[in-house]
Amino acid sequence: MSQKLYAMLCEHLSPRKVELFDHVAALRTRHVTIVMENIYQAQNSSALLRSAESFGIQDLHIIENEHGFQHHRRIAKGAQDWLTLHRYNASSNNTSDCIQLLKKKGYRIAVTALHHESTSIHELDISHKTALVLGTELTGASQEALAQADVLVQIPMAGFTESMNVAGAGAVIMENLTHRLRNSSYPWQLSPEEQLQLKIQWARKTITWSDYLIQMFESGEIQP
Repeated sequence: MSQKLYAMLCEHLSPRKVELFDHVAALRTRHVTIVMENIYQAQNSSALLRSAESFGIQDLHIIENEHGFQHHRRIAKGAQDWLTLHRYNASSNNTSDCIQLLKKKGYRIAVTALHHESTSIHELDISHKTALVLGTELTGASQEALAQADVLVQIPMAGFTESMNVAGAGAVIMENLTHRLRNSSYPWQLSPEEQLQLKIQWARKTITWSDYLIQMFESGEIQP
């Protein structure tokens, strides 16, 4: 049914758009996912969305403790429209809720931290599914996130400055991990069914009258 639905939607997309969806979906990954813990500056949230989308990371997990999630469309360049965002703001234990859910899904939790036991991102084992936790501006990851981490990671620095802005650091780490993944034999790509569901999601966002088309399709009034 999903394949027929997508075939119907493709009739309302340009050939170039269909080709682009195929190309981008084939490069998407959930082997690495990003966790944004309590990021409060909208420009940083927006830049992280844009970086994740650009490097092919499909899922972002957004922990909202003291600060609610905000983004600037001008900075994000619409990246949020192509991503799957998971928000955690329903309890007083949002960080733990997020991390425990990811662990149940088989993710290894890698928390960014300036610590003597931190592993360089260049040496981080990516054979396992990995959730990268980026902490809030100024203070970094919370004690709760650090306590539940499977590994602490950092970017090796060569200058006087000890750390990077969270958006810059996130971009550097995302590029490193996705580049290594695509040059590995690890099963980093989405399954054919996951790719199909993403393309349906993207088509629905692209076609203004998609809800009407789907309603007609489900009622049997139109066929692919």
